[in-house]
Amino acid sequence: MSHRNRKPLFSRGFTLIELIVVLAIIGLLASIVAPRYVRTVDNAREASLRTSLNVMRDAIDKYVGDKGHYPDSLDELVAQGYIRQIPEDPVTGRRDSWQMLPPPADGIVPGKMADVRSGASGNGQNGRPYASW
Repeated sequence: MSHRNRKPLFSRGFTLIELIVVLAIIGLLASIVAPRYVRTVDNAREASLRTSLNVMRDAIDKYVGDKGHYPDSLDELVAQGYIRQIPEDPVTGRRDSWQMLPPPADGIVPGKMADVRSGASGNGQNGRPYASW
């Protein structure tokens, strides 16, 4: 092939068919990866919720053991040094969505808050509502 019959480098390119095939492959790969990514984010959010609930419940138990009564609020746990700060509910993204549950009606241990739950609506991946965790 002689030098004269060659096309210049800038006039070479991809055909429309080649571009469509490449875009179809990228779309296929994205449709495989996206659900896995979403599931991974949901798993992390739920693990963070479990950890936050366990930490706050442990702090409530320690508070009751030290003081002999339940705390009035999560703010009291922070003020007394049982937790550094009220954690953010990873499902709602807010610190003020936690639901405080009162102590049992038998009144053996006084106070206003015996347990804490998420104020998020909806269900976790296990099918249980977030508010029942």
